[in-house]
Amino acid sequence: MFYIVLTFLWISTLLYVIMGGADFGAGIVEFFSRKRAKGRIGKIMYQAMGPIWEANHMWLILVIVILFVGFPDIYTTTATYLYIPLIVMLLGIIARGTAFGFRHYDAIQDNMQKLYSKIYVYSCLITPLFIGIIAGSVVSGNIDPHANNFMDAFIRSWWSPFPILVGFYTIAIFGFIAAIFIIKMTGSNIEEKNYAIYKAKQMNIACIVLAALVFITALKNNIPLSEWLLGNPVSLSCIILCLLSLVWMWYLLIRKRTSFLRILAGAQITLLFIAITYSFYPTLVRIKNSEGLSLVTSSNDKAINYLGIALLLGSVFIMPSFVYLIYGFSKKKFW
Repeated sequence: MFYIVLTFLWISTLLYVIMGGADFGAGIVEFFSRKRAKGRIGKIMYQAMGPIWEANHMWLILVIVILFVGFPDIYTTTATYLYIPLIVMLLGIIARGTAFGFRHYDAIQDNMQKLYSKIYVYSCLITPLFIGIIAGSVVSGNIDPHANNFMDAFIRSWWSPFPILVGFYTIAIFGFIAAIFIIKMTGSNIEEKNYAIYKAKQMNIACIVLAALVFITALKNNIPLSEWLLGNPVSLSCIILCLLSLVWMWYLLIRKRTSFLRILAGAQITLLFIAITYSFYPTLVRIKNSEGLSLVTSSNDKAINYLGIALLLGSVFIMPSFVYLIYGFSKKKFW
């Protein structure tokens, strides 16, 4: 049952990064679009993500429930020492959802739409930023349970160059996913298609630059990121395949061939996720001056058994419904 729960945790996190990433990335692309293109980009993303935008958060809820029930030590440590970025992230999710709803469904169209739009795009920036900061914090080893003051315990655990750069990298990744997603949604409109391809290139360049900065910062802060990604055959193979797929993607973008772009983008995120999680396993949270919290030793065995059964039974109902939701609201093939 342990590995069943672990599989659900891994898949849920990956799906939230890809699907939720496209969701938040819609606002990121809109924010970085020129003024005359903002309205059309927003409309395209609304048509694409509108029917399932709220359902994407199911994966985040699943991750939180699995950690809370199956791995209480990891959940408690993370929720305690990273509660500030967690609160900001959750407020961003709420603000984004509220602004998205009012912007598109408000019965009265007035100047408030401008306010809703600003809340929407800024929350789409802030939320991924803090998702990345949280991810960077748990692997950086800055969390210090023995800290004897507020700054060391609750600020320096996440307020450092590496987690912040991972946060900006997350913004770029989410924007890239969304930009790739909207290319196919532009249909036969050549101008919109070319602009979407331009934004995809722009976001991908940002990803590459920020990834390099993350690596440099990791080296300066003695975070063995290079060892995690290049120090074992599985992670190294994933990185090589990711780079090869990146070359192929740029070829397709330059040639304006869009058939496989979504698959390639999803494959790249998956390969990166495999590379990181494989090398990091079984540790999930690195602790300052400690080996960190392991998924194996931090698990509640009795709870894991019941959780595994609940997840298997729940997936019988949830997964078909989610797939049907996507199918039902898609006039075109999803891929």
